[in-house]
Amino acid sequence: MNQPIDLRSDTVTRPTDAMRQAMRDAQVGDDVMRTDPTVIELEERVAALFAKEAALFVPSGTMANLLAILAQTTPGDEILTHREGHIYYYEAGGYASVGGCSVKFVDDADAPKRGVLSADALRSAIRPADIHFPIPKLLTIENTHNRAGGVVWPMDMLGEVCAAAKEHGMRVHTDGARIWNAACALGVELSTLAADTDTISACLSKGLGCPVGSVLVGDRETIERARHKRKMLGGGMRQAGILAAAGLHALDHHLDRLADDHARARSLANDLAECSIFDFDPADVETNLVYAKLAEHAIDAGGDAFAWERTLESIGVLCYAESPTTLRFVTHLDLDDGAIQEAATRISSLGQRAGSG
Repeated sequence: MNQPIDLRSDTVTRPTDAMRQAMRDAQVGDDVMRTDPTVIELEERVAALFAKEAALFVPSGTMANLLAILAQTTPGDEILTHREGHIYYYEAGGYASVGGCSVKFVDDADAPKRGVLSADALRSAIRPADIHFPIPKLLTIENTHNRAGGVVWPMDMLGEVCAAAKEHGMRVHTDGARIWNAACALGVELSTLAADTDTISACLSKGLGCPVGSVLVGDRETIERARHKRKMLGGGMRQAGILAAAGLHALDHHLDRLADDHARARSLANDLAECSIFDFDPADVETNLVYAKLAEHAIDAGGDAFAWERTLESIGVLCYAESPTTLRFVTHLDLDDGAIQEAATRISSLGQRAGSG
């Protein structure tokens, strides 16, 4: 059995030895009592990176997004979002079951790429004030956009759609699980990406390689409301400095290397596109996610993407079927150039054996 090459997600990364040492050496207090010095340092540092007033360390990105909703809406309000946004698609309906909000999709068939929304599309989706309608209170966007293939929002569209939301009295939350990757891909500061949005969630446990945690940033009043809601949800941690230390280490050592993951994703995409199992344009890869659409003959011969996921697992390449036609591969801290090349070689050999390469 080949040693597995895990391309399922960047959440599978394990702390480096240096990160583990930083965790062992962390000074700790009680974060609920707001006396954990390492958590305080992480929150202050992340807030400064995004040029926001305050930040809150939380156990997960899902909780960070839910806290952003709870802190900026009231039950009965409406959230506008992309129909394949993570908040709607993957977070167990928390916006409805906990936040009491409804969702309205912003449809933008003319968007230059999947996952982004134009200001005009948002304006068209906002209903007029009427007692029959919920109040549109919050626009949520995702940068990078997961189900759109890790795409990055163009800066002009980002500014325009945020301005349109505020014209209508709405606040804006960015699900920035991979906002670090967006900044890397665009070559801009995190504060630039945050300038027009009210709150941002940023995962530490994906591209930055931490074992646990996300940070929610925004204005001080909103973050204080979120802190209260965090406690209500059971997210108040005690000696959380052990985890926050991993985040501080990642900010020092793992931010700049994200460009390596992007380069490896492009390399993998180019190799997979040469294998006739797949039919996709590798130029669509912008960050560390590769969405590889299966060729029709590969589906006819080997089944849908869920069947191909199992087939690839049998040769030691772990990935996810994102849909019946598409496999997702994610590059990350734990995989070097050799691992990416080996994964491509295994997949290409499989295609040749299947008579499709």
